[in-house]
Amino acid sequence: MKHGKKYVESAKLVDSTKLYDVAEALELAAKTASAKFDETVEMHIRLGVDSRHADQQVRGAVVLPNGTGKKVRVAVFAKGDAASAAEAAGADIVGAEDLLAQIQGGMMDFDVCIATPDMMGLVGRLGKVLGPRGLMPSPKAGTVTPDAAKAVEEAKAGKIEYRLDKTNIIHCPIGKASFGGEKLTENAMALLDAIIKAKPAATKGTYIRSCVVATTMGPGIRVNAAKLVGSSANTED
Repeated sequence: MKHGKKYVESAKLVDSTKLYDVAEALELAAKTASAKFDETVEMHIRLGVDSRHADQQVRGAVVLPNGTGKKVRVAVFAKGDAASAAEAAGADIVGAEDLLAQIQGGMMDFDVCIATPDMMGLVGRLGKVLGPRGLMPSPKAGTVTPDAAKAVEEAKAGKIEYRLDKTNIIHCPIGKASFGGEKLTENAMALLDAIIKAKPAATKGTYIRSCVVATTMGPGIRVNAAKLVGSSANTED
């Protein structure tokens, strides 16, 4: 694969044989961002679990201390007081049957979808539309909740959902290159801490197998998984 001139220049800053500490890797990632837009910094964490087994699923949500740097648009399925509270909390779109009809008609102008439990019968009809886009409300991610207003506030503050893909890797945005190394490191540690706390009891051997950080257009920077969040990253309960 042929890379552009900017990528090649950025790649020269990275030692592909080295395992970097988290702070060092993110400082470097911020430096490799050379695009004209503010690049997103992503973390890719490979876990020592088997996602085919229900007891080895890793999924949840965490509020990043410095947010994601992205303006998040929130849609909420709610009625009555819950709908009014969600609107007051800053939800961009609030509705019930009307919102269902809009989404069925192709309106997808939102990044997070939240629902109160009584609305899930309605929202369930959108499984084929919201599911593949990762937008289906879920109790595990805190997006099916009677307190829709709180969920809206958290989403706007930089709450991200993490979940294992079919190859046992979690991919998550942890901020923008403009945040700089320190803020990116705080966000990364919050995510890693949440993933470590979500370690399934059925896990055997090394839990965090590998970790790579990269900006949207930049090279991958390998992180020393053995050092992540002290020794708790690799405990073998």
